[in-house]
Amino acid sequence: MKAWPLLLAAALAACGRPGPAPAPPPGRAPALKAYADLGRDPALCRAALERMGIRPTIVQGRAGPGGCGYGWAVSRQPAPPGNPRWLPDQPVTSCAVAAALTRWEQDVLQPAARRHLGEAVVAIRHFGGYGCRPISNRPGAQLSEHARANAVDIGGFRLASGRDITVLKHWNGNAAERAFLREIRNGACRHFGTTLSPDYDAPHADHLHVDQAARSQPFCR
Repeated sequence: MKAWPLLLAAALAACGRPGPAPAPPPGRAPALKAYADLGRDPALCRAALERMGIRPTIVQGRAGPGGCGYGWAVSRQPAPPGNPRWLPDQPVTSCAVAAALTRWEQDVLQPAARRHLGEAVVAIRHFGGYGCRPISNRPGAQLSEHARANAVDIGGFRLASGRDITVLKHWNGNAAERAFLREIRNGACRHFGTTLSPDYDAPHADHLHVDQAARSQPFCR
């Protein structure tokens, strides 16, 4: 157990490095497994998030109809210095999503914002974490990862100057806006099992969907 934090740190650090990704080994991608392992134990989750500079709150489980619900979840409160706050509130998510969001904010989002837009992101607007519903709200479809608190939909970003960048308005905006949004989408693919953007389908025209569905390799569109 003592060696586990070091293995996690190595896997998460590696998946956040820029440049071409190495060829994945057989079986589940190491970074995805490292995130998934955090869901084994709330104490393990808390310790890992605290090492990332996050003060997490463990949220009691809830049950919903038709298989919705979760055993326990995490709310990252409050946002530490250098990390953006979330609007309208901090989403309640699985520990795997919370940890991936933290690494994505630190290693992908903020560097991309400074590189392409010249300033930091101070807030992220989301459209929801947990929600008892099928995929894309299609009647009869299988349950979404949102129904297990294992996903977040990200709609936009507020910059330090007060300027807002949204997926809907700026996905096909000017060159800097397009580069920023695509870089953070591509970077999310290194941290999440699923990353969906406007390039995937019409229902995702206004947001980035990220989740930690169990996959052997990330699905990224």
